[in-house]
Parts: sequence; structure tokens; C-alpha cells
Amino acid sequence: MSALTHIGATGEAHMVDVSAKTETSRVALARGQVVMARETLRLAIEGQAKKGDVFGVARVAGIMAAKKTSDLLPLCHPLPLSSISVEITADESLPGLRVLAEASVTGRTGVEMEALTAVAIACLTIYDMLKAADRGMRIEGVELVEKRGGKSGDWRRAE
Repeated sequence: MSALTHIGATGEAHMVDVSAKTETSRVALARGQVVMARETLRLAIEGQAKKGDVFGVARVAGIMAAKKTSDLLPLCHPLPLSSISVEITADESLPGLRVLAEASVTGRTGVEMEALTAVAIACLTIYDMLKAADRGMRIEGVELVEKRGGKSGDWRRAE
């Protein structure tokens, strides 16, 4: 594991200077899931949640959150995202909803935090949309799956 770039010589937190880095194409994929009761999953799939369209609202929430990542994480650089997509799929085997986000940018720093933020907020939105039916839902497995580009190169989670 490499040294932490956000920690100064005396241990203070600081924002990394990326001005000398080359702009490159960068992509990050993240995922997570919300585990729930089968009946709650049925409500989401059938569009019967009291608050409305769980899939649509959570997708938009994830996209909006990715765009606001630097407002939420103090040492994160603001990025002009090229794209952000959020996919939400039902999985009867959980039972629950799986969330996958992909963020991309041409810039001097990566988009891992944007992809992770999109997933986390989409999962929280799913919980919020369905909590009236199931307060026992669990948000699990929010993790980076893959990153491409940048000085450190490509990385993929071993399955």
C-alpha cells in the first residue's frame, strides 16, 4: 500500500495539489446493495411504494450525489464529470436491489469517490423510499469494483 497523499509531514490533512498531473480519461465503477424483505422488494418492483418510483428516484439521487461529491467530502477535488450512470436491478436471491454506478471524467484526478457516492446515496434513497414498509433493510457491500486511467493505472477488484 502506498503512502497516504492527503496527510502532510506533521500529520495534518490537506488537499492534494494535482496541477502538475496530466489530464487523462478516467473511469470508476462502484456497487452496493439494499437487502430487504421479499414483500418490500415486491412493492418496489410493482411500483407500489408509498413514496413513488423507487428505481427512478434512487437513480436520479445517485446521479445528483455524484455531481456534489466534492461538497460532501472535504478533501475531494470538484470534477467536471463527463458521465455518471446508475443502474438499479432487482435480485430475488438477496432479496433486494443491486446498485451499480459508473463515473467518467477527463481530468487530473480519479472519479472513484464520485462512483462510490452515487452508490451510497442511491442505496440510502432506496431505504428512504421503502422504510415505511421495512425498517429492517440493510445497505451492504458498497465498494469500488474497478478504476481505469491515471498515474496509478488500472485496478479491478478480485472476485
